[in-house]
Amino acid sequence: MKRITAWLALAAGLSCILAAQAADKDSPRVIRDYTDSVVPADQQAYEAGIKAYNQCLAGHSFKYAWTAVNHETGDVYLYSYVTDPLAWKDFDAMRTAGKPCDATFRSSVNPHLKGETSSFMKVMPELSHMPKGMDLGRGYIEIVFFALKHGHEAHEAFEDAAKKLAAAADKSKWQSPYQLMQVVDGGEDAPDYVLVSPSKSWADFGMEPNPSFWKMVSNVYGEDQAKALRKTVNDAVRHTSSHVDSYNAGLSYKPSGN
Repeated sequence: MKRITAWLALAAGLSCILAAQAADKDSPRVIRDYTDSVVPADQQAYEAGIKAYNQCLAGHSFKYAWTAVNHETGDVYLYSYVTDPLAWKDFDAMRTAGKPCDATFRSSVNPHLKGETSSFMKVMPELSHMPKGMDLGRGYIEIVFFALKHGHEAHEAFEDAAKKLAAAADKSKWQSPYQLMQVVDGGEDAPDYVLVSPSKSWADFGMEPNPSFWKMVSNVYGEDQAKALRKTVNDAVRHTSSHVDSYNAGLSYKPSGN
């Protein structure tokens, strides 16, 4: 399978998160995510409610995009919505701009929700491999959650390793792009980091990259250093899980002119 997920994890202590927030308060590197859980019998009504909410946003010239995805594997009765990368201050403006449609959401969407979670995610370009002009596309996206061992030692050791891994992918012009995001205030069961990688189709998803990720790293740094980097990563990981999402144009909101 087209997977690059067995290598990456980071640990983040509270002090690290707060420092990151302070450093990025004016930088458009923060994404907000909402994930909705829907009872199967309510799917049609729920989707109609989301469309009504989007119509309300458009009627009030809401300028912030929400991209919707369906969960194709794992729990397939989940829907996720993510913003474009924004600065922290933009979420204050977004909240104010969306208030006229809060009542529409409560009346049209809430009755059909089984549950909803939300988190912020900080894009980490220095730990990602996204060549210029590359985006996550509009096909399928593999999502990998990383729950990490506690303690700043694992975080500090692995951050250095993750930067080297991304640098190797950039240097070798590796064919499989990926983006790493740090989860901020996601709640008790939230992962620490999320890795996303796009595929145009299921056929593309199932195609093995050539060379494989670790072969690519070995080609750049040598076999001994590649093994050492892999061990550093493995030592930091407590638990991983993954699923695949697909883009849903019908439930996405794009501001007029976009």
